[in-house]
Amino acid sequence: MTTVSTEVHPPGESGSFSSGLSVADFAACLDMGLEPVGLAQGYCVMQSQQGLSPMQVGFGMSPYQPAPNDYVENYHCPHGIVSTEHRMWGQNYQQAWIERTWRQGFSSAYKRMLDEATRMGAHGVIGVVDNVTPLAQEGIVEFRILGTAVRVSGHSSNAAPWTTYLAGQRLAKSFEAGFAPLNIVTAISSVRVWASCITQYVMEGTGAMLYGQSNDSIEIEQIVSARAAARELLRQSVKAQLHGDQLHSVELVLREHEFGHGDLEIQPVLRGNRVRRYKDFDAFTTPRPTVRLT
Repeated sequence: MTTVSTEVHPPGESGSFSSGLSVADFAACLDMGLEPVGLAQGYCVMQSQQGLSPMQVGFGMSPYQPAPNDYVENYHCPHGIVSTEHRMWGQNYQQAWIERTWRQGFSSAYKRMLDEATRMGAHGVIGVVDNVTPLAQEGIVEFRILGTAVRVSGHSSNAAPWTTYLAGQRLAKSFEAGFAPLNIVTAISSVRVWASCITQYVMEGTGAMLYGQSNDSIEIEQIVSARAAARELLRQSVKAQLHGDQLHSVELVLREHEFGHGDLEIQPVLRGNRVRRYKDFDAFTTPRPTVRLT
């Protein structure tokens, strides 16, 4: 990404500007009639307030009780009392406090980027890039969002700027297909796996011996269920943000943190572009070359 940082002049005045676009994306931006006016940025630093977990409750006591609408699934030991170190239960549960902290931090940084773009007189922000970075071991996370604010040539700006992860030819093809960008969509879900005794044995490589098997495969049902639940929670969050519109250019990243003994934290993160059809497909005029090589 090529970035040029210079002073941004108020709308309507000539002068330099900043841009986070590559040369190719910058050229495509101008060809679509979008004038870059500045690099808009937003920041936020958050600390999540951790809730109770089975690690805090301890062995031999009741499983963690989440909020009424949160996902939870319990797994019971089929062996009876084996020893004081034997896990009598396992549990998958939704870490809703992590999801709330993430949404609040991202939304705050996003709003600050929009406020900066609005002050520039922008119609939209293209080529958005977001980074979510942990800063310490105490649940502190930095949210940073930036993009190139643009104006549509010959039009005034009244509404809040639209946003998109797309830029260059990918954005041009979206307009060509008849879809207008509305805003970026992001979502996260967080599911904690507190392994049952069986899950622990299988994850530690002793599952075959436990089941009296040798080389046969064993499906780890608790982890399969946790991943499926995390994806379903993610879909629900995204659907609530679309309000009937479509989601294009989706990116899904699965983050997992293993604590040991089969215990996991599963956090899928989704990014995409909320778009709305405003016309039928209408091919753009083929660009004419400005430099001939023969």
